[in-house]
Amino acid sequence: MLTRRVRFRTGQLIAIAVALVMALTACGDDSDDSGSGNDGGQGPERSSVTVAALPLADDATLYIAQDRGLFEKEGLDVRIQPVQQSIQALPALSKGQVDVIASANYVTFLQAHEKGTLDLRILAEGARVAPHMMDVLVPEDSDIKTVADLEGKKVAVNILNNIQSLTLNAVLDERNVGRPEYRQIAFPQMGPALEKGQVDAVHAAEPFNSALQNELNARVLIDGGSSPVQSIPISGYVTTRGFAAENPKTAAAFQRAIAAAAKIATEDQTAVREELPKYTKVTADQAESIRLPAYPTTTDVSQLSRLTELMKEQGLLKKAIDPATLLVK
Repeated sequence: MLTRRVRFRTGQLIAIAVALVMALTACGDDSDDSGSGNDGGQGPERSSVTVAALPLADDATLYIAQDRGLFEKEGLDVRIQPVQQSIQALPALSKGQVDVIASANYVTFLQAHEKGTLDLRILAEGARVAPHMMDVLVPEDSDIKTVADLEGKKVAVNILNNIQSLTLNAVLDERNVGRPEYRQIAFPQMGPALEKGQVDAVHAAEPFNSALQNELNARVLIDGGSSPVQSIPISGYVTTRGFAAENPKTAAAFQRAIAAAAKIATEDQTAVREELPKYTKVTADQAESIRLPAYPTTTDVSQLSRLTELMKEQGLLKKAIDPATLLVK
């Protein structure tokens, strides 16, 4: 067991997972949202779009698009409302209190769609798994030396039956290793849980992944972004069928801005690393070492199908959903 006390930078790391929670209220009297005004009806149906977002690296394209005027170029005034978990914004999305959820965890929202609690539409991909953006970590003096040793052990994940356990199960299945016992522990609490021996390992995402390795000398047991889940989609920009149907020009304008931002993020990681301290409270030094996800410039149906098939295989969907039916075109 680790003996040193965790030295988390409270004002930096916890703020990454726990945003300044703002009430998700209706936008009020947005009299400027209807019609396109002076452009002869060629612009978006709405001038303002409210987006619920988490302060995570997945959302870098949202903030790049905002800060570099890409939304403004498309005639949009995007209003960002921070939330702690994307699922917290689901009721507000269903009620029209927010128009889009950024970095929406696909697993949760696809399940909501199947259950009929949300008529889901996908505007754009947010992020895909990349090497070492999620790692399974163990204490440096742990008796767990190989992947096979993980079978039956207690492993912390942020949310049960979600993207972390889904992808880790796939990695273990490929290696013919039995499943661990998952425990739900919020990212900021994974370090103390590992130190106290409450869990045997943690499946940590960035920036907590790097923090645990640097401050606890935690050892990487498994690259959570390795085969067979490398490049699998994990989050996206989602809305409702109603919003997309009623505002096709607005949706298209939003998509173009995000695609342009994703192109910037893909071609120049410095742009992402410079953006992170502005909205996540990560320091500039921390941003330099964080392993980033991939930022796709287009939504790939075949890649999303990989995710839905995996969900079906592991019982998180009753049947595989055809992602093509959910894309806003």
